[in-house]
Amino acid sequence: MSHYAKVVDGKVVQVIVAEADFFNTFVDSSPGAWIQTSYNTRANQHPEGRPLRGNYAGIGYTYDQKNDVFYAPQPFPSWVLNESTWTWEAPTAMPTDGKIYTWNESTKTWVAEATTA
Repeated sequence: MSHYAKVVDGKVVQVIVAEADFFNTFVDSSPGAWIQTSYNTRANQHPEGRPLRGNYAGIGYTYDQKNDVFYAPQPFPSWVLNESTWTWEAPTAMPTDGKIYTWNESTKTWVAEATTA
C-alpha cells in the first residue's frame, strides 16, 4: 500500500492509503495535487532505505514544492525549521537529564514538569 497526500495551496488537506494500481486510475477533479508520502519517513530518515519527501505528511502539514518535502506546522514562533531534517527546533536544546519538559514561549525556555510522589 502507498500513502498519498492531497495538497492545496501548499497545505496538506487529506491523506489516503491506496494500492498503486488503483491510484494510477484514480480520478479527482477537485483543486490540488496528490503527492506520494512515506509512512516510514521521519526527520528525513527512513529505516530501510532512502527517505521520501522529508516526513510522512499529515493534515495541516506544508508541502514545500521547491525542496519536494513535507513538514509539520511550526509549534512556536521562536522555533526554526532545520532544513536537513525538516523538523522544527527550539532556540535552545531541551535538557537531557531524564525529566519531562515543556516549552515556555514567553520566556523561550524549557520548564521541568512538576513531579508527584
